[in-house]
Amino acid sequence: MPQLDPPGQGTQDQSHAQALQDKYEHRPDPQALTGHDPTGPDAHLNSKTGVDYEPHPERSMQVSPVRQEIIKRITSLYSGSASTKDILVYARDSVYDDPLSYCDTRYKIAGQWWGIPILFASSKTTGTEVVESTPKTLIFKMRQEYTPKILGMTKPVNSLISLTLEPDPDSVNEKELEGKMVGEGEDRFRREAWMETVKYHKDMWNEKDYSHGGLGKMIKDLNGDHLTKVTGPPKWL
Repeated sequence: MPQLDPPGQGTQDQSHAQALQDKYEHRPDPQALTGHDPTGPDAHLNSKTGVDYEPHPERSMQVSPVRQEIIKRITSLYSGSASTKDILVYARDSVYDDPLSYCDTRYKIAGQWWGIPILFASSKTTGTEVVESTPKTLIFKMRQEYTPKILGMTKPVNSLISLTLEPDPDSVNEKELEGKMVGEGEDRFRREAWMETVKYHKDMWNEKDYSHGGLGKMIKDLNGDHLTKVTGPPKWL
């Protein structure tokens, strides 16, 4: 898993964030990964833009137990776990990128996930389908049902989750590291050995990829940089 030494809280400089993006961002082809032959029997499943983000679990690719665990931890965070164990699926220097937020450290990413139980009475993953698994990427469709605390009306959201992975730098010493204590205070727990860690997490709600420019990017950066002040994830992350 990521480094065990205490992290320094603070904002990464733009050049470092850009370097992470340049190295780890994956730009999937949604139509090729999720769309159906327009002349075939499943053509009706396509949206108007030729994508199908609704998961069909029975069609999911088989992946290793480690990657199954990665999916489990990611979906647990979407479902409001706000768990220090789950958040350690991310490397300390990693990126989370969706239409509303852009985060360039694990601590900032935690700020997003710690907000789920604050905003929603319920958030539930109802299905996933792995559509790509390569040595460096793991991509799956996901259906999440959100029930806001204020309105109380459940809204399902289908999205395409693209993860860029790399070997955990600590995995070489996994036998020595497994069982060691990490975290602080009430968040302290025994570390598990891992073999891969998430470096870039992209959540796409439609067929359009992100341009990383303009007013939209400024708003995403503001959300990513400051939400931790409201949601209060552990600072040691």
